[in-house]
Amino acid sequence: MENLRRTVAVVDDDASLRRSLGRLLNAYGFLAEEYASAEAFLARDPKTAIDCLVLDIDLSGMSGIDLQRRLKAEGTTLPVIFITALETAFVKAEAEKVGCVAYLQKQFSGAALIAAINKALGS
Repeated sequence: MENLRRTVAVVDDDASLRRSLGRLLNAYGFLAEEYASAEAFLARDPKTAIDCLVLDIDLSGMSGIDLQRRLKAEGTTLPVIFITALETAFVKAEAEKVGCVAYLQKQFSGAALIAAINKALGS
């Protein structure tokens, strides 16, 4: 039987939040790939198929918005859900300008994240 689980990458420099989101995703039937930085995500094995990206905006090193810009410049059409603790009109406008399916402010609910992922995956 073919594995139909979709893979969601979580990029966040907060290890506790990253683990929590990974557990939430697994509980909802997704495979979770966790990355501590944008650079770690870029350095992943290119054979690792990612269906959706949950991306913190405020990361050490390259920001989530800069990572999305780079992915778009490379022609990647991966659906992105931005998460952030920095709620400003400017940050939200920048996130929407570079393209995202959803923009969630921390402490978002698990249900809101799962709904955004399902929307991103067309489920």
